[in-house]
Amino acid sequence: MRIRPIAALSVAALSAVLLAGCAGAAPEASPSPTGTGSADLCAAAAPSGAASESIEVDGEAGEQSTATFPAPLEVEELQSTVVVEGEGDPVAAGDLVTYALSAFNAETGEELGSFGYGDSPVLPQQISPENPLGQLLGCATPGTRVVATFPATEEAAAEVYIVDLLEVVPSAAWGEEQDPVDGMPTVELAEDGAPTVTLPEGDMPTEFEKATLKKGDGPVVETGDGVLVQYHGVSWNSGEVFDQSWGGAPFSFTAGSGVVQGFTDAVVGETVGSQVIAVLPPSVAYGEGEITDADLTGQTLVFVIDILGVQSATAAE
Repeated sequence: MRIRPIAALSVAALSAVLLAGCAGAAPEASPSPTGTGSADLCAAAAPSGAASESIEVDGEAGEQSTATFPAPLEVEELQSTVVVEGEGDPVAAGDLVTYALSAFNAETGEELGSFGYGDSPVLPQQISPENPLGQLLGCATPGTRVVATFPATEEAAAEVYIVDLLEVVPSAAWGEEQDPVDGMPTVELAEDGAPTVTLPEGDMPTEFEKATLKKGDGPVVETGDGVLVQYHGVSWNSGEVFDQSWGGAPFSFTAGSGVVQGFTDAVVGETVGSQVIAVLPPSVAYGEGEITDADLTGQTLVFVIDILGVQSATAAE
């Protein structure tokens, strides 16, 4: 399946590869969107026009549907027409949303593929005025369906998309709180869910340990899945925060590659909506050796991880 240019919305939806740099690299937070509030998204929405308004959509919003139009369809600019109005509060820049789409060749009418429907959800995406999702949906409400047209490029013919805005996803773990585990670091949460870690007194652990702080009700993370998380990393050696996604965008990766082994071990077997805390000795972090701050060699790390979404490895095949 080749879908362009909507690929910018979700790499995982097309290739099932959501890596954060080279194997063994640390998670790296993305910058937060520059736009804030629903007004920015309203202004960012592509206009409706003759091309998008000529397309007939057969099917219910939230379900895979078909687009019928006279082919070849002349597409000169990006256009987006609302065909189903959703309900609830409009989305705002920075919100995490789930969506689904079907794509069609504007020259032939051929269906190119679809993703995000049924039992094959894709990872939530952060919507903003600067990204294609924001430009297609604007300040829509959950349940909204739009039909959009994209002009041809040097790489691909013009295309037509049916895009469904499914729901807004919390930006922090929402699961049921669990009893604390003796000997593990304690966690306090700010109003927005950002954690603060307090390390216990006593000897530094030498083995990998993890505990579930909140138990979510979503699907289980398996090796090879795409995962979307918030994370907060503290060095046990220094007691300092060395990295976190809070304050930027959530971090997406493939469980089993692109991150240190202990980061994968922390999320595999856990459910979406959960918050876990994990202690990573050097053997499953950045390796044994002389302790350094530059590359975290020799350091024991503590991660608090909120699991916000998962995409099964089979969903993008």
